[in-house]
Amino acid sequence: MPYPSAPSGSPATRLVRPIKQAIAAQVVALFNDRTRGERPVPRRADGLFGPASIAWRVHGDVAAMMVGGIAGLLLQMLHPAVLAGVWDHSNFRADMHGRLRRTARFIALTTYGGPDEATAAIARVRTIHDRVRGTLPNGTPYAANDPALLAWVHVTEATSFLDAWIRYADPAMSPASQDRYFTEMARIAAALGADPVPRTRREARALIEAMRPHLVCDARTREVARLVLTQHAPNPMAEPLQALTLQAAVDLLPPWARRMHGLSAPPLSRPFVRAGTLGLARTLRWAFR
Repeated sequence: MPYPSAPSGSPATRLVRPIKQAIAAQVVALFNDRTRGERPVPRRADGLFGPASIAWRVHGDVAAMMVGGIAGLLLQMLHPAVLAGVWDHSNFRADMHGRLRRTARFIALTTYGGPDEATAAIARVRTIHDRVRGTLPNGTPYAANDPALLAWVHVTEATSFLDAWIRYADPAMSPASQDRYFTEMARIAAALGADPVPRTRREARALIEAMRPHLVCDARTREVARLVLTQHAPNPMAEPLQALTLQAAVDLLPPWARRMHGLSAPPLSRPFVRAGTLGLARTLRWAFR
């Protein structure tokens, strides 16, 4: 951890407590819209997973989830039908942060909420998906509730979250624990209507490889990626940290995805991005400890 532990009530503890509280408050505000009455989701042991799950561990790491979330979004938009759903049916240009925050809240509710909260969150997403349909520029119809599209969104998201967790929290994570994470997350994917649903790391890799021939990077893809990677932090003081997170997300992408996006990180800068993100991750864990 970036700071040594101190006995409760000691002068050192009293000195650092306001710093920890200020960092935690900024992060809580980032993921919860107070104007909509949103508050952090209390952790309930009777939810879909429970305290002993891998999902509780992975999804509780703020830095890894931010990095993985952006990387997952950059992968998802490479599928033209997934991109079309965002392009045609959302106000992402004016509310990119809101879209990311709503995704984060869905993950929090399904991971840590009670059974009723998780079920309600899944039902809301399915209702939204039922209304999202249209036609691609080449005339091909698409629908957000297409099981194959849902499978692509799921596998890219789960893979990116897990890869970020391994890189910035648990480099020694065992293959068995990685498989268990995919098995746990399959429950959410199946409830949303995805098919096929990977239940191991190997199945996830196979699904991504099978989808690669269908991926495209065109003008619309580049426009959305540009908006994602140039978005401003809600708090100007957090701009440097957001810039670091975005660079770490690009670095997390598989090389083939970076090439498709036309993104590259100079080799000499990669160690600095990873070291800086690791420091950020440790600081956030300290703040929420």
